[in-house]
Amino acid sequence: MQAKDITLDTPPRDAASVLLLRDGAAGLEVLLMRRHANSSVLGGAYVFPGGKLERSDSDHAMQARLDVPAAALHATLGEAGLSVDFAAGLFVAALREAFEESGVLLATQAGQPLSADAQHRATAAVRAGTPLAALLAGHDWRLDTHALAPWSRWITPRRPTMMNRRFDTRFFLAAAPSAQDVRHDDHEVTEARWLTPRAALGQYRDQKIDMAAPQIVSLMQLLRFADVASALADARTRAPPLVEPHTLDQGSDRILCYPGDPDYPLAAPALPTITRLIWRNQRFVPPEGFEPWLD
Repeated sequence: MQAKDITLDTPPRDAASVLLLRDGAAGLEVLLMRRHANSSVLGGAYVFPGGKLERSDSDHAMQARLDVPAAALHATLGEAGLSVDFAAGLFVAALREAFEESGVLLATQAGQPLSADAQHRATAAVRAGTPLAALLAGHDWRLDTHALAPWSRWITPRRPTMMNRRFDTRFFLAAAPSAQDVRHDDHEVTEARWLTPRAALGQYRDQKIDMAAPQIVSLMQLLRFADVASALADARTRAPPLVEPHTLDQGSDRILCYPGDPDYPLAAPALPTITRLIWRNQRFVPPEGFEPWLD
């Protein structure tokens, strides 16, 4: 993966991603999944479960399985220009993609989380070809959109660093159900790791794993939280920030600037932790290096 000396003029594809969180012995942990090495998008990189918004995510059949009205979901995104159905579709996409890639199904039956047995049966059925909408309707399950807390929105810059496709991705936080286990699909993703943000950033610094900028910056943000409850509480108190990186070159380095950076057109910061990353020697690094973040 390397910087591309091109400018992308295509509009970004809408996508959704979920940071699945749990409390571990060393503190808050987040699920990272390794994309298949042959994937055309971030092949071999560790990402949060997620993927492109599909037209069916906004269909009546899927939205009929929501646990709250679509209008309420629209309000939490803070994007007035979206239609209600489109906004609800982003929640559906986040839950669907998380399930397809990790096997974790955030859904309820009669208001209660699914059991491990129900999760295993659901995973087997969908991977055998049963549409998710039909599975949900057949068991009278509801998608647990209430479990999702909008976290951030990232739009791929026109001058890329790691890939030649653009995405407009809404990131959500969610607590992983304690009764369920991760069952990655061995197709789109080939490995799953539960790591603390500090451990994940340390492995990236030591070149043991690869990640893209949204994952790195999101992990930096999660360093502020001792447990899942505090991370979710913070996300639910604010509108998700829009992060549209501004790219510039300084010598052989490519810089990704974020709102609040001196070289960014907007002075108001969007993120509480960092305003730039440097793409240097095939790695993203903060200007001061990773050591201050990992002490």
